[in-house]
Amino acid sequence: MIKLDWTIMVQIVNFVFLIFILNIVLYKPIRNILLQRKAKMEGLEDSIKDSTQEAGDKDQAFSEGIKQARVKGQKEKERLMKAAASEEREIIDQINAKARQDLEKLKAKIALDTASVKASLEKEVDAFADSITKKILGRAA
Repeated sequence: MIKLDWTIMVQIVNFVFLIFILNIVLYKPIRNILLQRKAKMEGLEDSIKDSTQEAGDKDQAFSEGIKQARVKGQKEKERLMKAAASEEREIIDQINAKARQDLEKLKAKIALDTASVKASLEKEVDAFADSITKKILGRAA
């Protein structure tokens, strides 16, 4: 059986004293380390969230930039195509005008040559007629 005497009081005081010493030496430093670790983990989690959000924002900005660049490139392409088509029309018009001028010069030259050949042939018509008559009739006219 347990005796209740002065040793029980010593044991209680010893237990309280031991709890007090262990609290100072062991439990408080461990709690502080755990609180520091928890704070560090929360800080890292916040940093991860911020980095993830920033990466998402940059990705969205990048995608938006690509879309704008494509739209700008398409507009520039259309502008260049219109300019090229306009320049092509101008060049074709110039070539057609030059071809018309050359054709007119050629027609004029042909008309001039035709007139000169006709004039020279008209001068020789009598000689040709005599020659043909001689060949047909077989005699001199």
